[in-house]
Amino acid sequence: MVSFIKLFLAQGWQVCFASPAQLTEHMVDLQTMGVKVRAIPLNDSAFDSFAAELNPDIVLFDRFMMEEQFGWRISQHCPNAIKLLDTEDLHSLRHARHIAHKAERSMTDEDLASDYALREVASIYRCDLSFIISDFELALLQQHFNVPAQQLCYCPFMLDLANLDNQVPSFDQRTDFISIGNFRHAPNWDAVLWLRETIWPLIRKQLPQAQLHIYGAYPPPKATALHNPKLGFLVKGWAPSAEQAVKQSRILLAPLRFGAGIKGKLTDAMLWGTPSVTTEIGAEGMAEADQWPGVVVHSAEAFADAAVALYNDQQRWQLCQQQAVSVLKQRFDGEQIGQRVIAAVTELQANLSQHRLRNFTGAMLQHHHHKSTQYMAQWIEAKNKLLALTDENGSD
Repeated sequence: MVSFIKLFLAQGWQVCFASPAQLTEHMVDLQTMGVKVRAIPLNDSAFDSFAAELNPDIVLFDRFMMEEQFGWRISQHCPNAIKLLDTEDLHSLRHARHIAHKAERSMTDEDLASDYALREVASIYRCDLSFIISDFELALLQQHFNVPAQQLCYCPFMLDLANLDNQVPSFDQRTDFISIGNFRHAPNWDAVLWLRETIWPLIRKQLPQAQLHIYGAYPPPKATALHNPKLGFLVKGWAPSAEQAVKQSRILLAPLRFGAGIKGKLTDAMLWGTPSVTTEIGAEGMAEADQWPGVVVHSAEAFADAAVALYNDQQRWQLCQQQAVSVLKQRFDGEQIGQRVIAAVTELQANLSQHRLRNFTGAMLQHHHHKSTQYMAQWIEAKNKLLALTDENGSD
């Protein structure tokens, strides 16, 4: 989202960031970037006057849930605004894989045909253009869900490669392993458990002095309880500087068994010269296995063996660093991707009416879904006002 904001600001566009989320100490200070920030309530008609007064040319929704909540209001009060959707990743794909993983089987078409998928794909149709972060997910939407290509724009991470850091710590200056990721994200928590229960004991058996430093926001008690210095399994929670933590580590471990999208921790590792060991899920949409700046494996045993081998092989480790630069330039050049995004939006601006005429399915879904969402939101708003009035006047 920050990449989109920077891209829009670079066009000379005025940007207003409106969110119902709580403020946190770790959030980006958007106002110093010249962005207006506005708190918006859920299920409240106050948003209508805000949107009408702002009268934006373009609205970008962050994930389909925000489009469900506010999309009908934008269509009603700002009908000429281009509606863009940043899917971030396909939540329905992540959900389907999670279901299959818990059942210890492969994902099926029935797993994909979930309520999440119905909601998410409907949201994609209702918007004028949706940004898809992974080429795997782009193909899935077109080939499995039959979403027209005109509704989609491939947009992976837009990284600033102009100042790609070549002065990263060397092999000899680094030590130990690192795993990093928000503990509230189910795939990350599953990866930590897999490391603790299976993978790390296999690595530690071969490297008895090695340590694994595990970083991530919001570590719950069940995570901190896994902290065990004797085993070299160190749960450290929030990293004051993710860059510093990753740069001082020799290998990044990302044993992801389900998930979707592409992984920021792995592009960070590439940027900061840290080879990684991951799974097919981890590498999906980022690079082929034979191009991976590290190793892509399929089992706990293979994962441990690959991690140990790479940890001890300086020549191969340095080759992985070089491969990382190649992957970044081929896949995540922010300047090239940004130009493609702006070109797609500019073309949409010039042909919005015709584009919407071709998207009859989206118009149909918007008509029916937004009416039901509108009535539900208005019912919730009326209920909340009644509860507030009751509390104000007292009740039995």
